Amino acid sequence: MGTSADPLRTLLAKSARGAVPPEELTVHLAATLVAGIELAGRVGRIEAAERVLDGRFWPAAQLSGLYHDGGKLPDGCQQMLLGRVRSWGERHEVVSLGFLPVLVPDEQLRGWVAAGVATHHRALTGSNGRDLRFLYDGLTPDELAKRIGPIDENAVTALLGWLHTTAATALLPTTHKTSTLSSTSLTDTAHGILTELLNRWDRRVAADIGLAAVLLQGAVTVADHLSSAHGCLRTTQPFDHRFRPALEEQMAAKGRVLREHQLRAAETSGHLLLRAPTGSGKTEAVLLWAARQVTELTQHTGGVPRVFFTLPYLASINAMADRFADLLGDPDLVGVAHSRAASYHLAAAIHSTDNPDEDEQAGPCQQSEAAKALARAAATRLFRESVRVGTPYQLLRAALAGPAHAGLLVDAANSVFILDELHAYDSRRLGYILATARLWERLGGRIAVVSATLPDVLADLFKDTLAQTPALVDTPDLGLPARHRLQVRQHHLTDPATTNEIRGRLDQGQSVLVVANNVAHALALFTELAPHCRALHGDDSAFLLHSRFTRQDRNRIEQNIRARFTSAAADRFPGLLIATQVVEVSLDLDFDVLFTAAAPLEALLQRFGRVNRLGAREPADVIVHAPAWTRRRNQPGEYADGIYPREPVEAGWHRLLEHQHRIVSEADATGWLNTIYAADWGKRWHDEVTTHRDIFDSAFLTFRRPFADRTDLAQTFDDLFDGTEAILEQHRAAYTSALTQGTTAEGRLVADQYLIPMPAWAAPLSCHEKALNVRILDADYDPDLGLLAVRGPNRHAYQTGQVV
Repeated sequence: MGTSADPLRTLLAKSARGAVPPEELTVHLAATLVAGIELAGRVGRIEAAERVLDGRFWPAAQLSGLYHDGGKLPDGCQQMLLGRVRSWGERHEVVSLGFLPVLVPDEQLRGWVAAGVATHHRALTGSNGRDLRFLYDGLTPDELAKRIGPIDENAVTALLGWLHTTAATALLPTTHKTSTLSSTSLTDTAHGILTELLNRWDRRVAADIGLAAVLLQGAVTVADHLSSAHGCLRTTQPFDHRFRPALEEQMAAKGRVLREHQLRAAETSGHLLLRAPTGSGKTEAVLLWAARQVTELTQHTGGVPRVFFTLPYLASINAMADRFADLLGDPDLVGVAHSRAASYHLAAAIHSTDNPDEDEQAGPCQQSEAAKALARAAATRLFRESVRVGTPYQLLRAALAGPAHAGLLVDAANSVFILDELHAYDSRRLGYILATARLWERLGGRIAVVSATLPDVLADLFKDTLAQTPALVDTPDLGLPARHRLQVRQHHLTDPATTNEIRGRLDQGQSVLVVANNVAHALALFTELAPHCRALHGDDSAFLLHSRFTRQDRNRIEQNIRARFTSAAADRFPGLLIATQVVEVSLDLDFDVLFTAAAPLEALLQRFGRVNRLGAREPADVIVHAPAWTRRRNQPGEYADGIYPREPVEAGWHRLLEHQHRIVSEADATGWLNTIYAADWGKRWHDEVTTHRDIFDSAFLTFRRPFADRTDLAQTFDDLFDGTEAILEQHRAAYTSALTQGTTAEGRLVADQYLIPMPAWAAPLSCHEKALNVRILDADYDPDLGLLAVRGPNRHAYQTGQVV
């Protein structure tokens, strides 16, 4: 590059992307500083980091953001950004380090700023050829300068002056006057600083130092991403001191007042254990608790706490997001944080338009809505919304740290976490969640566990995990009307006697919920019963819901189910829903009667909660059918319908037999659960949970080598999910067409509507299409039934029950 009267105007940070023009370097750096200041204002004071950095955590993060891309001024990098060469081949963050000694006089602070600058893209060590040690360790200063290539001297001087002035204007710690710096001094100094970093961080550090380091890395990466996306953070929290009076006003308009457990939750300071039956207003109770914590944390930290509400199932996440949007009166205030977030927003956007034909290939209308949905999903990924509904796994990914995940840690600091229905997780996942809750507490967070069925052993696990003892808000006697009459059948859910009984209920004009433990049983029951229901009550009266639908079909089915069976409906309609576990948690549905397969007691009680939800009618029958014991692939022991371990199901079954024909409530069930968990199986379960908690804490959450690559841990973490996705062979053309429409991201989003979830072990039944980067299934499929027979590569047909 040649000289220029104003060399800063020619320096780029971002190349042109389609119609988007290139971005000047100083514009990007200034925006990153602004984003860092905004992030600090929202997160507030992080005590765990401030103790380590002597109260200078946010200045270190903001200086790192301001200086992070200064190293893009070499000619080779600029030629690449101009599109004149394909690759420069070097790391700009290494060159950025050369500016620091003449800008940050305090040696200790400079060390932290250097760490933030150097690690915003790459690990320092251990990433198999991509880390900075592999790339640059052992080079002499001259060898480094030769690899970096020519640098315009005027550009160095101009950028140094601009960086100094910008830092001073922002009142960040910097030198009193601008020094001089040549291109040779820049690379020589960069070499020295990188050597110091590698020596300092290539050994284990204390846990508190490691945590502060990954928090710093996270703050820099979040600010950089926000700047690159030209985004901004929401700086208000709708669940704050204003929420309680607004809720009380809404309730008063309906002639209602807050109940005792809601008042107690609203007045609780600190962690919370809330045990309240379905339909008692426990969601409102825990949101009142959250509003109290938000107010206190704001006063203590000066930030704007985020509220995270986590649930185990996709359908319940989407439904809860809609519920929050209704409470707040604005859907844009709520983020949906799960792997299909963009698909959820796309479905909502398409549904709000004039009923486009879902069988047609994606058209212009869907592409426009796809752009909006991508913007919403990207906003959540960039931490914009201050209210999030999602799975805990999105938050657990913070344990992987590094440039890709450390931002999740910063976002979690000084936040409020609501963990709904923890019983739905197996012992390993629950252990991991508990370990992460302990980390949230270290980061200034406050945590609530809320459940209709909270056995003492789970409450005790939570108490033992956290440093501060949570308050317990229980509801032994709310004076709520009795809702359920327990019935037990000695035959299986799929027995002809059951289907005959269901037909009788449909003949009486009732709304009937049937919950099977696996997709094969649900499909068989629906095939037999749906024609009878539709003949009686219309074509739109019978539904099947499970996890093996395309995304677009599942979204459509969920919307139709909520429209017909929501508890808030002015009119009640007869009909039939046959489902798997996807209906168990936080779906606001109301049926007249339940027929269910035997399952662990907690799961059964959640299923009960979808019947006579508001207690507005006489106690309704909840009918539990005898379990069938089968083996599972490569696992010891027997399982109910191949899904649930025998011991807890069998123990719960005996409790049910003792109470059949009786009116039951969640309060009764807590005692039953305590008995089950006090037995040998419960003790083994407790030990498994604590073992997994401690292993996860030790392996993931100590951050003893904060800037080392953690790819080796990623596979361990990803084993949690045990799933993949595929498209059907018959959807290949539509999927391919969708990918080519709109921008790449928009096309991918619309194409993803054809994806079907599958367990990871079933992946060999599909073939990976490299050109499309997707797995393809040769299978039978129906939009209302979901995945049917799957033909593996050997053309052998596997029935749905063998794939789930």
